[in-house]
Order: sequence, then structure tokens, then C-alpha cells
Amino acid sequence: MVATFVTAGRVVLGAGAAAQVPELVAGLGRRVLVVAGRSADVAALAGATVHRHRGEPDVDAVRAAVAVAREVRPDVVVGWGGGSVLDLAKCVAVLTRGATDVLDHLEVVGRGLPLPDDALPVVAVPTTAGTGAEVTANAPVRVPERGVKASLRGRAMLPAVAVVDPLLTLGCPPALTAASGADALTQALEAFTTPHATPLTDPLARDALVRAGRSLLRAVEHGDDVDARTDLSVAALLSGMALANARLGAVHGLAAALGGRLGAPHGQVCAAVLAATTAANVAALRRTDPDGQGLARYDAAAVALTGRAGARADDAVAWLRDVVAALRVPGLGALGLSDDDVQAVVTDALAASSMRGNPVTLTPADLTEVVTASW
Repeated sequence: MVATFVTAGRVVLGAGAAAQVPELVAGLGRRVLVVAGRSADVAALAGATVHRHRGEPDVDAVRAAVAVAREVRPDVVVGWGGGSVLDLAKCVAVLTRGATDVLDHLEVVGRGLPLPDDALPVVAVPTTAGTGAEVTANAPVRVPERGVKASLRGRAMLPAVAVVDPLLTLGCPPALTAASGADALTQALEAFTTPHATPLTDPLARDALVRAGRSLLRAVEHGDDVDARTDLSVAALLSGMALANARLGAVHGLAAALGGRLGAPHGQVCAAVLAATTAANVAALRRTDPDGQGLARYDAAAVALTGRAGARADDAVAWLRDVVAALRVPGLGALGLSDDDVQAVVTDALAASSMRGNPVTLTPADLTEVVTASW
């Protein structure tokens, strides 16, 4: 195996790290565009142009933000907010200098053209613990007219600097903490169980599973617990590093098909299908994995999640079901999915790029059962 590893140019991690952002930004340029969440406090970046955004970015939101950037002509883009805000900042950074449109580069539903290499530098400051977008080379974008989400993808999207300060997540309400943390957990599990995992990504994904396993519920129930918040922030960071260098799987394949239709938070969608998808993967591996290597991955994940040395794949499925129930994650029906949409969701999920990272091939019947079980 020849493994490569790429991540943000620099990672600054720790309580209070956000205080370094003005100095880090100043080292990258004078004209600054901040893409910020609606409630993000960016007063420390005096003189910057601020573009506020809420929700997961769609094609029109990307176009609007890029239009602002082309007028401002910044030297550096700061993303300060949740994972969706960071993704939008990365889209802005990679599209601003050229003349192309977001649909020219989107995979699956767009033209899929390669992204330019001369992106603006991004300083990514997450205020939630979930996507790991501060260290990933892609950005999901909703395409409402197609009812799906697809990604811009390319190494130029990797931030120049990631600043991960767990104290910025203390204000996250329980529902947002749950959804974000479920996304980090899902990313770690999929990056650990994909056949594309490497010796460089395995320790990161495993540690992210341990941290999410012991702290996700605690952070939701006790939002002022700095240790739990730190665990989740580190889990999100590590899961982002792992997925950027391995792959994701069927949970994210389904989330791409569901997210564009439902408009629900990405983490909620992932959590809704997580246990059923994992159960389907385990069952399919038992049928098709003669050497047991795929199942061994889920056994190891079960140990990391539960903290029990003898845990096995079925224990991971049971643990995930219990945690999703404890998080009170709505099912797909409650999130707005219609019976009439199920087969279209399955078809779109099979075409999603994340499906190529799943540890086993799931059939349309398998995915239909997952969606039904996640209702």
C-alpha cells in the first residue's frame, strides 16, 4: 500500500485558540472577507467585510457569496461558524478568482470540471463539533431542483489554517450538539470501516470513535462540560482528517440523496439512518466477506465506541440504536420524507460518490430496507 495524507496547512487546537485568529489572518493578507454564521462574534476581525449565512449552502447561496467576494477581492477568506458556513467559505475561496459557476464543478449533477488550483487561503474557525470541514477538501452543496446534495471537491479547498477552539461550542444548544456530534461519529465510523482506510487514517478514526463514544451524550446533556466539548471538537477534527484521506460510505450516500429533499440538518439525517445502515452493512458482510476483514473492522469499532474489550459488530449496532434514541433524533418520516420518495432516494443514493467507499455493496433492496427501518 502507498498511502498519502493531506490536511489543512496548519492546525491550531485548544481552549482559547480563537484569540490567535486576527494574527493568523493578518499573516495571509490585508483585505479580509469573513463568511460567518448569523450569531458568530467576529468583532475581533476589525475592518473585514462580513457575509452572514445560515443553513446548509445551496447553489444560489454559493453564487451570492461568490458575487460578494468578486466585488471585495479579498486576499483571505475566513469561515467562522458551523460546518455549513465553513463549506461556503471554501466554495468562495476556490471560485472567486475564476469566472466559472458552481454547477460547472459539482460532481454527479453538475459538469464535474476540475477546480482551479489558485484558491484564496481560508482560515476555518468551527463553532460546532461535527463536520470536520476545517480540514476537508470538499464542500457539499444542495441542488434543490434535483433534490440532492453534491460536492465540490479538490485539494485547493483545504484551508490554510484550521483553528479549533472547543470554547466556541459551549453555546451550542442540545439539538445542534446532537446533530453535529452524530455527524462526527458517523464520519469516524465510515472512515474506519471503509476499504480505503490506511495506516495514516486508522488511528485518527479510532480515536474519534473513542472520544465521541464517551462524550457525545454527555455534551448534549451537560453543555457546559468543557471536557466533553473538547472531546467532541477533537473527534470532529480527527474524523475530518480521516475522511479527507480515506472515504465515507452508505450513510453519507443516503444523506446526499435525503438532504437535498428534506432540508433537515445533515447530522440529523445521518443519525436517522446510521444504525440501520450499519446493521445492513454487517449483515451483508456476513454473507459476502469470506475472510472476515470487514466484520473485524466493525468489531474494532464496537470496542472503541462501547469501551468494552469483548464488544463485537452487533454490539456496535445496538449501541448506535441506543444512542440515536437517547439523542431523540427524528426519523425520516418526521423529517418530512414521503413514501413516494423512497425509490428515488435509493436511486440517487446508489449514484452518490460516497457509496464507493462503503465496505460492501448494498443492493437497492438493502437500501430500501434501511430507509424503511429509519422511518
